[in-house]
Amino acid sequence: MDFSPSERSQQLAAKLWRFMREHVQPAESVYRQQLSGSGDHRHWRQPAIMEALKRQAREQGLWNLFMPELSQGLGHAEYAPLAEIMGHSFIAPEVFNCSAPDSGNMEVLHRYGSAEQKQQWLLPLLDGTIRSGFAMTEPEVASSDATNMRATARMDGDSVVLDGRKWWTTGAGHPHARFVIFMGLSDADAEPHRRHSMVICPLDAPGVNVERMLPVFHDLDEPSGHGELSFDAVRLPRDHVILAPGAGFEIAQGRLGPGRVHHCMRALGAAERALSLLCERAAARMAFGKPLAQLGGNADMIANLRMAIEQARLLTLKTAWTLDTQGSKAALSLISQIKVVVPMVAQQVADAAIQIHGGAGLSDDFPLARLYAYARVLRLADGPDEVHRAVVARLEMKSQHAAKEQA
Repeated sequence: MDFSPSERSQQLAAKLWRFMREHVQPAESVYRQQLSGSGDHRHWRQPAIMEALKRQAREQGLWNLFMPELSQGLGHAEYAPLAEIMGHSFIAPEVFNCSAPDSGNMEVLHRYGSAEQKQQWLLPLLDGTIRSGFAMTEPEVASSDATNMRATARMDGDSVVLDGRKWWTTGAGHPHARFVIFMGLSDADAEPHRRHSMVICPLDAPGVNVERMLPVFHDLDEPSGHGELSFDAVRLPRDHVILAPGAGFEIAQGRLGPGRVHHCMRALGAAERALSLLCERAAARMAFGKPLAQLGGNADMIANLRMAIEQARLLTLKTAWTLDTQGSKAALSLISQIKVVVPMVAQQVADAAIQIHGGAGLSDDFPLARLYAYARVLRLADGPDEVHRAVVARLEMKSQHAAKEQA
């Protein structure tokens, strides 16, 4: 098991770091200033600095790095360090056209979409000219169990009709958002994992309404946002169904595995940024005649955080390596493990950094409050901790039983 980055990955990492230092990080404050600041998503706008950064990134070949089939031959283990670098800035993933949920939607369309779907929706996404959302979670049910889904995607001759309500549809408020991938119940009598379908739904289709943007820790996350959407008898051509009716769960499993590795590596980048800020503050700030780093258990805390990040990174790299060498089925337990471990580590680092900064850590003078919120959200996004622990436990019991049978 070798986690050494390939020569190609190292070259891209060096180029990416340089671009981050010279262009992305200096642009963060400009990006914030160019947001509308409106509470109404209909007035949101794409900051001009983002489009300029995207053009520069594309010119330098730092574009669509996330998918092995499209990313200059990079595998998951090669892309992982690049995702971590992007995680140092909230705006970076979009700069390189590697942001969720677009990256996951691109993977879905590339692997499961028809030629017509790829032409109409995938190519503009790859080009960075449009954005998208993923409509799966619902407000009326416990969405940690996706079989609870009540929204429907009913086949009706040459049409598919969508009804229901979805929420936490990230990207729905973006001024460039053009469609969502809607997952709904299409055959209630089929076996549980063949009941659902995924459908490409244009946001301007009659019957689609963005009811509101949901704040996260009192932040609307302009210009992408997280929308609550209603679908009222939305009739679409049947060719908007992805792959086939009933293939929703098959597609979801293909989408979520690599996406969770991307999330975790970006979260490790966020954790590294928080630890860097923590150490800088702990060295410079004096109290009771000493730097904060020398007070109480702060030195132990810094050491423990460094060890936790390193362990979490190794587990994530092992997961990426397993995906590359053995496939998604072999990586199932590892994917759930990192989905529990990494956000908790990132949250722990951000929390400690806030504590070291005191009141300033709660303000917008530092990115720590947002880093904390980001890590906390990840403990729910793509499945809560409890669901992933249950997956790990189930697979472990199965593995132990198989080992005992073979003994």
